[in-house]
Amino acid sequence: MAKYILEYLWLDGYEPVANLRGKTQIKEFKSFPKLSELPWWGFDGSSTRQAEGRSSDCMLKPVAIYPDAARGENCALVMCEVYMPDKKTPHPSNARATIPDDPGAWFGFEQEYFLYKNGRPLGFPCGPNNYPYPQGLYYTGVGYDAVGSIAREIVDKHLELCLAAGINHEGINAEVAKGQWEFQIFGKGSKNAADQVWVARYLLMRLCEKYEVDVNFHCKPLGKDVDWNGSGMHSNFSTTYMREVGGKDYFEALMGAFDKYKNEHIAVYGPDNHLRLTGLHETQSIDKFNYGVANRGASVRVPHSFVDNGYKGYLEDRRPNSQGDPYKIAGRILQTVATVPTPGGKAKQK
Repeated sequence: MAKYILEYLWLDGYEPVANLRGKTQIKEFKSFPKLSELPWWGFDGSSTRQAEGRSSDCMLKPVAIYPDAARGENCALVMCEVYMPDKKTPHPSNARATIPDDPGAWFGFEQEYFLYKNGRPLGFPCGPNNYPYPQGLYYTGVGYDAVGSIAREIVDKHLELCLAAGINHEGINAEVAKGQWEFQIFGKGSKNAADQVWVARYLLMRLCEKYEVDVNFHCKPLGKDVDWNGSGMHSNFSTTYMREVGGKDYFEALMGAFDKYKNEHIAVYGPDNHLRLTGLHETQSIDKFNYGVANRGASVRVPHSFVDNGYKGYLEDRRPNSQGDPYKIAGRILQTVATVPTPGGKAKQK
C-alpha cells in the first residue's frame, strides 16, 4: 500500500461565474486509484455559497481522476460534482449533472485567456493609458516583442502538465491581443471534454501562482471601447448522427433550432458577452444568429470539410466566451440538438 495525495476539485456556488475550489486528502492504495475506489468527501458549503451555516454539509462525488505530475509521483487530481448530504440529489450549482449522457457526442473547446500581472496583460507598458503596438503581429507570434519570455514559459509548462495528466490537449497558440493565449481540449462523450477543460484551467491557475501572474478569463478585460479582441471559448461539437448521416436538410433544421433558442444559448455562454459579441472583432451581434462557411464573424462557423463531406462532421459555435462553464455550454448544445428530429427518432421539446 502506498500513500496518495488526492486533490479534490469542484465548482462553488458563486454567480455568474463559478470558481474552482480544491482541498487535499491522503489515502492509501495498492496502485494509482481507479475512479470507483475514490471515496465521497464532505465540505463546508457555507464557505462556498452552496449552503447555510446552520446546515452547511455538502458532498463531493468523484467523476474523473488525472495524474498530477506537478505535485509528483502518487499524486492525483480528482474532478468532482457537488451533491446534497443525501448523496442522491445534485446540488443546484451542479451543472454537470444536467448534461445528457451521450457517448456519441464529441466536443472540442478552444479556451482563450489573458495572462495578467500588476493589473495589466503581460507585455503591456506601465501606465494607465499606455498600450503596445496594435494587434496584428501577436497572433501565433514569435519573439520577445510579440510574446515575451514568461508567457511562453508558462504556456509550454502548462502543456506539459496537461499531457502528463492524460488530458487530451490538442495545442496552444498566442492569440490576437498582446498577452492573450489559447489552448484546445477535445473529448469524446458529452462530459469528458468539459471535465478536462476545468482541470486544465486549474493546472494553469496553479502554475501561474509560482510566477505571481493571474489568469484573466473575462471575455473583454480591456473594455468594449478599445480595439482589442475579446476572449472566447469556441465550442466545436458533433453527434454520431452529424458525423455519420448528416445531410443538408438536417443541417438547416439544426441551424433553425439554434436560431430559435439563441437567447437560451446566450444565457449560459458566459457573462458580459454583450461586451464581446458586438459584430466586430470576428463576432456576430449578441441579438442575432447566423451561420456561414468559414465565416469567423458568424454565430456558427461551418467548416469547408463539413460541406464537402455531404454536410457531415462537426460545427463550431463561436458565441461561448472564455468565462463560460463548459458543462452548461455542452448541456445547452445537446439540449437544442435533441429538438431536431432524425429519421427513426423523436425530437425532444425544449
